[in-house]
Amino acid sequence: MYTLAELKPGRAVVYEGDPYLITWSQFSKQGRQGGVAATKMKNLKTGSVVQHTFQGSDKLEPADVGFRKVQYLYGGDGSFTFMDLQSYDQFELNEDIIGDASKYLMDGMELDAMMFEELPIGIQLPATVEMKVEETVPGVKGDTATGGTKPATLTSGLTVNVPLFITEGDIVRINTDSGLYMERVS
Repeated sequence: MYTLAELKPGRAVVYEGDPYLITWSQFSKQGRQGGVAATKMKNLKTGSVVQHTFQGSDKLEPADVGFRKVQYLYGGDGSFTFMDLQSYDQFELNEDIIGDASKYLMDGMELDAMMFEELPIGIQLPATVEMKVEETVPGVKGDTATGGTKPATLTSGLTVNVPLFITEGDIVRINTDSGLYMERVS
């Protein structure tokens, strides 16, 4: 069981029977009174965010959240289909649960699925992904003194700013946390 002081961002807990991921917390204690922990938590089943303040001797049990290797197969009509690489079972997650991660999904991509009570409740992207530049304007020769950038559309439809020397067909590495260009791979 987690005490109030142990409720930190990144912890998965069970609250009112559902798994939640703590995204923000602030613990305080005043004099003789019990502690108070203000939190923002994301429901791992529905994706909704709730704010709750825990007081005194409230305790939360850790959520039994595990990870399993899955492969992204395809998406459409607001849902995304994945295959469990151990059992080869297929499952779908809707775009409310996937969120911004959908910009980085490519057919055949392997990633980790968050599981709660053997049910998939979300995905965890790798730190970086490599994508092909599908469309970008040509760089102007000699226009690099300022280290400028230009927009480029990648295979998934994601648009990022890339250096002027990047051309169509190049493979680039993108940081999935920030959505920023990191380097040219080839």
